[in-house]
Amino acid sequence: MSANENELAEELLAVVCAMQEYRLNVGTSGNASARYDGGFLVTPSGVPPECCCSANMVKMAMDGAYAGEAAPSSEWRIHRDIYKHFPETGAVIHAHSPFATALACQRTDIPPFHYMIATFGGESVRCAAYATFGTEALSKNVLAALAGRSACLLANHGMVVTGRNLAHALACAVEFETLCEQYWRTCLLGAPVLLTEKEMADALEHFRHYGAQAFRPLAPQPVL
Repeated sequence: MSANENELAEELLAVVCAMQEYRLNVGTSGNASARYDGGFLVTPSGVPPECCCSANMVKMAMDGAYAGEAAPSSEWRIHRDIYKHFPETGAVIHAHSPFATALACQRTDIPPFHYMIATFGGESVRCAAYATFGTEALSKNVLAALAGRSACLLANHGMVVTGRNLAHALACAVEFETLCEQYWRTCLLGAPVLLTEKEMADALEHFRHYGAQAFRPLAPQPVL
């Protein structure tokens, strides 16, 4: 890896460790990646973050070829295809977080119960149709669910969130899991009162310029 890729690998490792701390993932579930010129770095398959070092992050080309001893995450197609179809995306996080996964197992979109839905680009957050993990079919379903959005649920699976860079993607993943918890709790009280199309349109307009400043990359954290 080049010096820039090594720095990105350190940041990617810091992010997957933070995903554990935020309880977005447990054990070897979930994965993350970051784009670089000509390809992307993705977390390895079946290795818990606490057992990883930055050298274990897998360097992949857009044709699916990879370098190094570790195999890439089984969901590498999702990451690769998102980078291909959404050029503004700089990082991708896939998690099996508790509340997003619970909603995903209901195979339902998240409606406009709260204006923060607009954070993710539309009037709702879609749930991608089910397909076996690691398959091209699942990747295609994710692309459809992400059209015009920066987050989606995966039926009977979990969540996918995209960001400008790793720090932004992590912040969005935490925000999305929080929103999923709020929706889950609201549904316990009964059917939520949804915002109107006009109210959501106003929220979307306000979010066009909200938080436009770039997120700073996370400082690499030591692996204990």
